[in-house]
Amino acid sequence: MSDSSDHNDKNIDVSRRRILHGALSGGAGLAALTGMGISPAAFAAGKHNTNLPNHPKYKFVFINHVTTNPFFVPTQYGAADACAAFGCTYQWTGSQKSEASVMVNAMDAAISSGVDGIAVALVDQHAFNKPVDRALKAGIPVVSYNADVNNDRLAYIGQKLFDAGKALGQRIVDEVGSGDVVGFIATPGQLNIQPRLNGAKQAIKESGKNITLHEVASGPTVNEEFSRIESFYLGHRNIKGMFAVDAGSTEGVAKTMKKHNLAQKGIKAGGFDMLPGTLDGIESGDLSFTIDQQPYLQGFIPVMELYLYQLSGGLSGIANVNTGLKFVTKDNVGEYLNTKSRFEGNSSKEKVLSRSGPISS
Repeated sequence: MSDSSDHNDKNIDVSRRRILHGALSGGAGLAALTGMGISPAAFAAGKHNTNLPNHPKYKFVFINHVTTNPFFVPTQYGAADACAAFGCTYQWTGSQKSEASVMVNAMDAAISSGVDGIAVALVDQHAFNKPVDRALKAGIPVVSYNADVNNDRLAYIGQKLFDAGKALGQRIVDEVGSGDVVGFIATPGQLNIQPRLNGAKQAIKESGKNITLHEVASGPTVNEEFSRIESFYLGHRNIKGMFAVDAGSTEGVAKTMKKHNLAQKGIKAGGFDMLPGTLDGIESGDLSFTIDQQPYLQGFIPVMELYLYQLSGGLSGIANVNTGLKFVTKDNVGEYLNTKSRFEGNSSKEKVLSRSGPISS
């Protein structure tokens, strides 16, 4: 997956088109439009068979910090599906390795090209303040997703990160009576994950338990995360728990736990997000839990908000949205393992998922 992907590019391969184009092109996308009562021909002309007025085909840009990370596959599906519903397009760009300067360059390019809205993961405390102001002065609305800072962006769509970290810390207290535990973090200081680790530390401190949480950097790419996590364990075999605050590190913990049979040795483990290796780790008992933050919504809702902002002349559309916190354990992991969907990023097919029985909060 390249750093910059324009969703009108005809030359990318079919599998990538399904991820990036989603419902904007190809047979599956046309079926999705038809299923929503939108004529493909009318869609191409910006005319929809809905109560929404005809409008320009707005173009939005997502600025991401790890453009190839599998966590964001459902985010891209969400953005593509929202664009199909509302008659717009989007571009996925940014940095592969959490380089704020690369992200700022991508944001400047979007501003210069006069896009209709920007969604940016604000992973750095200061780097994006001036670019956000430049965009707003140019009349381009900006929202943040997945990570946030208190600058002039119009809204944040994502998990309440510090609160999610406190929930992790409380779970660590419940799982581990005392001793040293490790908290793996892909890129320390980055604002989509550092608040979680800070929250976990706070919850452990408030518990009064004799638990020490050590912070260890695991790296921005999935392969190096597993390597560093395994290396840490081999040098710290007396650790009582292994936990992580990002998707790739959590999957790396699961793989390390399985490879070395650590659950059978009494080591506890858990983390964040819904990568396949993480879900498999929960099913096998190598992980106790993971925390879902609904990445699909972090793509769909920014498009919807930017679209409504443009459609309403700035009078509507903008709102902070907490995409939630849900513990996934062995009790409910089967729902995710047995269902393939765009919502979890493990299928490109548009479909309605049926369910039955009582709903638990």
